[in-house]
Amino acid sequence: MQKYDVVVVGGNMVGASVALGLAHQGYRVAIIEPAMPTPFDPEQAPDIRVSAISLASEQLLDRLGAWSFIKAMRHCCYRRLSVWEEQGRTDFSANELDCEHLGHIIENRIVQLGLHQALAAYPVSWFSAGLKGFQQTHEMTVAELDDGTRLQAELIIGADGAASQVRQLSGIATHGWQYAQQALAISIKTEQGTQDITWQRFRPSGPLAFLPLYDGYASLVWYDSAEQVKRLKSLTFNELKIEIQSNFPEQLVDFDILETASFPLTRMHANSYVQGRVVLLGDAAHTINPLAGQGVNLGFKDVACLLDLLADDTWRTDKSKLDKLLKQYQDKRYKDNLLMMSTMDVLYATFSNDLAPIKALRNLGLSVAQRAGLLKKQVTRYAMGL
Repeated sequence: MQKYDVVVVGGNMVGASVALGLAHQGYRVAIIEPAMPTPFDPEQAPDIRVSAISLASEQLLDRLGAWSFIKAMRHCCYRRLSVWEEQGRTDFSANELDCEHLGHIIENRIVQLGLHQALAAYPVSWFSAGLKGFQQTHEMTVAELDDGTRLQAELIIGADGAASQVRQLSGIATHGWQYAQQALAISIKTEQGTQDITWQRFRPSGPLAFLPLYDGYASLVWYDSAEQVKRLKSLTFNELKIEIQSNFPEQLVDFDILETASFPLTRMHANSYVQGRVVLLGDAAHTINPLAGQGVNLGFKDVACLLDLLADDTWRTDKSKLDKLLKQYQDKRYKDNLLMMSTMDVLYATFSNDLAPIKALRNLGLSVAQRAGLLKKQVTRYAMGL
């Protein structure tokens, strides 16, 4: 049986980042990841799965030593963000905060690969077999893999996504729902160079979003009913382009469609983030409406919180202290994540209807926010994770 301090299940963005932080703190770490990402090739078209990395997440990745690897591949920094509907509009700018930028739009795989490159400097053990099960006592956990390998550790971290096997094996229940809308992601190549603005236009049937990428590539996100998304997916690229041009605002420049993918919108929250010697991070603990692109950033906040708490490694000789540290993690992150999830639901409900009084209030709110001064800056900083 191989022995470690921590076994991390999931080598995705959240799992790889917590593993990297723990390895940097001197812990013996094993990572279970059956599906490794495709190696980077600069000639490849961009992946359709992208994330808006906040400034706080960037700072975490930089502290972990992964940011330089990510930037050496490809990324797009955005300095402006606009939100509007028919009448009201709010524009956010890095200049208003005396910042260089508000965040970055990066392919998920690129962030993951950058973390994996940083992990190569540490004696971390990787296992490609799937997790079969685990047993735990108050002193330790033993994870068994599909190939019969057994890993002993004092802590198992479940960072294995929304369908988390760790969460299910731990018996941690969840609550939540699937939203009426779905999202259609559309990878495009624009006729202009890379833009420094990301924007979102709200409509009663769902928002339309533009996320810039490198070298003029970009990602569009069309939120709508499941029936409408299904219809859009059935179109040829030429037909879909006509639909996009008819529905997206004039700010969208000419483009060619490269790829499309649809996905449901789901809210899920684990009833607990901790069960004995098992702790959940990222999508394994919570999934959120992607309206403001905060999903992965909440996961990185989970990572930062847990790393701060485990920096004091005296728990390895005082097992009761680990219980206290994990409770602190649960208390801190559950409240913050619940607040963000509820805020996104309020925004979703507010903007996803066509009732005249609410519509008037929406437009008024966006117009007032544009002139809100200090309050607007505070909202921007919160969205940046600061």
